[in-house]
Amino acid sequence: MQSKLPTHAEFVVIGGGIIGLSTAYHLTRLGHRDVLLLERDQLTCGTTWHAAGLVTQLRASENMAKLAQYTAGLFRELEELTGQHTGFRQCGSITVAATPARLEELRRGASMGRSFGLDVEIIDAAEAKKRVPLLDVADVLGAAWIASDGKTNPVDTARAFATGARQGGAKILERTPVTRIVVEKGRIVGVETAEGIVGTEKVVICAGMWSRTLAADVNWTVPLHAAEHFYVVTEAMGGLSPDTPTVRDLDACFYAKEDAGKLLVGFFEPKGKPWGMAGIPVEFSFDSLPDDFEHIEPHLANAMRRMPALENVGLQLSFNGPESFTPDNRFLLGPAPDIAGLYVASGFNSCGIESSGGAGKVVAEWMSTGMPANDYWEMDVRRAMPFQRNRRYLRDRTGEAVGLLYALHWPHKSPETARNVRVSPLHDRLAAAGAKFGEAAGWERAQWFGTPEGPAYAHATFGRDDWFKSSGAEHDATRSGVTLFDQTSFAHLLVQGRDALSFLQRLSTNDVDVPVGRIVYTPWLNERGGMESDVTIARTGDEEFLVVTAAVQRIRDLAWLRMHAKGAGHVFVTDVSSGYTCLSVMGPHSRELLTRVSPADFSEAAFPFATAREIEIGHGTALAFRMTFVGELGWELHIPTDQTLGIYDALVAAGRDLDLRHAGYVALNTLRLEAGYRDWGADVSDEDTPLEAGLGFTIAWNKGEDFIGRAVLETQRGQTPRRRLVQLAAPLAVPLLFGTEPVWRNGSLVGYLRSAGFGHTLGCGVGMGYLHSESGVNAAWLSEGTFEIEIAGERHSAIASLRAFYDSNRTRVKGEWRKLEDLIAPELLRARSKE
Repeated sequence: MQSKLPTHAEFVVIGGGIIGLSTAYHLTRLGHRDVLLLERDQLTCGTTWHAAGLVTQLRASENMAKLAQYTAGLFRELEELTGQHTGFRQCGSITVAATPARLEELRRGASMGRSFGLDVEIIDAAEAKKRVPLLDVADVLGAAWIASDGKTNPVDTARAFATGARQGGAKILERTPVTRIVVEKGRIVGVETAEGIVGTEKVVICAGMWSRTLAADVNWTVPLHAAEHFYVVTEAMGGLSPDTPTVRDLDACFYAKEDAGKLLVGFFEPKGKPWGMAGIPVEFSFDSLPDDFEHIEPHLANAMRRMPALENVGLQLSFNGPESFTPDNRFLLGPAPDIAGLYVASGFNSCGIESSGGAGKVVAEWMSTGMPANDYWEMDVRRAMPFQRNRRYLRDRTGEAVGLLYALHWPHKSPETARNVRVSPLHDRLAAAGAKFGEAAGWERAQWFGTPEGPAYAHATFGRDDWFKSSGAEHDATRSGVTLFDQTSFAHLLVQGRDALSFLQRLSTNDVDVPVGRIVYTPWLNERGGMESDVTIARTGDEEFLVVTAAVQRIRDLAWLRMHAKGAGHVFVTDVSSGYTCLSVMGPHSRELLTRVSPADFSEAAFPFATAREIEIGHGTALAFRMTFVGELGWELHIPTDQTLGIYDALVAAGRDLDLRHAGYVALNTLRLEAGYRDWGADVSDEDTPLEAGLGFTIAWNKGEDFIGRAVLETQRGQTPRRRLVQLAAPLAVPLLFGTEPVWRNGSLVGYLRSAGFGHTLGCGVGMGYLHSESGVNAAWLSEGTFEIEIAGERHSAIASLRAFYDSNRTRVKGEWRKLEDLIAPELLRARSKE
């Protein structure tokens, strides 16, 4: 075994579990030979050694599914590539449904899987019984079957990665714990061990449960927490084939797989047991935690009812071992926002084995090129907020996170634990008005408004229940009257200095050299032309700009600004988010409401669109933006936090006879979908260019300064794109759209919906998705095709358009009033008339 510590390595991987070993392996596959992996004790000694080894591929997003699909494909050939046995077997998986809601979730998941190139078949109870005779299917309504799923031996698979990494030139040192990550002037310069310091410019933390502490030592938030995970292994069961499919009964909270002639049954109980809040001992290796049979007994009883043969076989092993979970059950991948050269790949929420190949490949590519190969925003560690390092928060959330893996994934659902961390000054007033809160970036945000007596943490269902009616009424009120949205979660980033203008011109596709008091909407691109973000920039002074961005993008956008500010001259970037709240007054009566509480002139001539003015309002002041994200006349009021309550009260009092209504984020989403406004992270991402996204109007081709990504856009300029973001509507569909539904053209799959909802003004489901065609996606290609949207396995006729279905000429935004029915696209009206 290699033992000598080198003085320098190009890449250092901290952690010898399956994720770290996969990362080292993939770095060598990219041609890097100077790769050093440091393991504190022995390979696989943390979580990998006791993992169940299930390999399943259906995930909540395209790129998460691709990670799992790549992993399954790699496992099929890893033994041949490395010469090390892995134990991988492609036996398929079955997930049963015993309730209508679970069956609908499985059907929607099967449709989503087709969007991502995964064959998911919905089978009946009899077929499930045929494939797994152990099952009692008396109450089963259906099941999802994935033939390409399987299982693997985690330790042997990790060893295969280690073998492959060594064959590629990597050096792996066991019993060499990293005691400190060395950072100087915002850059990685090395890692410290008991044997000395290894100089390096690239480090990735793959230390599982220990990752949070390692990152915190350099003031970086990597939010994860360990939880106890339980499984049992039976005695040998006669006739149990190695090819028995893995089984999941999500409502019964268990999974099962064949394991050397025995049955391994594991549990994801609704209320888990967090572990290690005070820290994970460095010497914790190949260790287990005390049994708690009382804790798992109800779930084992459920497994016995589903698989009665369990009642007649003894248990050979009852095991309890820790695994790490994140606050939102998504992985933590990617770079530290403020430390160049530092990365992480941790927090896999009991999905580390089945995602190990893909995760290692992604992080290796990211470290190698400085840019991810695809859009991995939902897994990007830069979504984490600084407060999420709080150990009590993580402990409380982790107890719920364990169960959320198998809970029904209702639309707009948020966790119920560790809430009220970040609240608007108006939180109590909104709660009294009946707000039903969801969570985003730790913020409590009103999703819709119901009765104050109901639960504060409500979620939507798949049907047209109370949430649908309430948010629909808010939607309608915005189109016909006036509504108030609390958007305090917006991030506010101040850019100042004599070089601030040239700095922002370099980042922005649009021209931000505008007069003081004007607002510019612009994408920020990476070198491949993908949209790193889209922001609103208000010029508030000759050398001062206020950048407003979404709550979830705050850390990412702040890091982007700070990274590019280095060497940009006299530029200062300050996060002033806590200094502002934001109230959006939207709808055709918004001008009238604002004139009642402010002496400012809100006329079209005095306050045109894309203008920012400081105004008196109530007894305070606010920076008013003439902007909209709902397709109606409206203003965003960016208010000093300490003046929020008084201004809110003034607006509410003045709006009573205007039928002023509170509105939440579900209505905001359905309104913007009708009007065709893009949402970063859903409709646009860092692998989508503005031209593909239909945002060509944001590109100032003739501005004097160059901007990042322009060279790529020039190659697309004037061309018909092969992939294009398209508006889609399902005029006759009864089931609701929520996003990820496949889109078919003339019987061929051509894309899927990135985001979707019910357009209450349009009277039908509406969404956006990238459609693909080798001949190019343009208006002619759309008009020549017959489109369908697949919802829960059933196809429904659809209409596709490059233009928004609601007020595509933006007449309402300009304050020009026409009847609502006159603003709906004629082709949609014709389709609805056939109902």
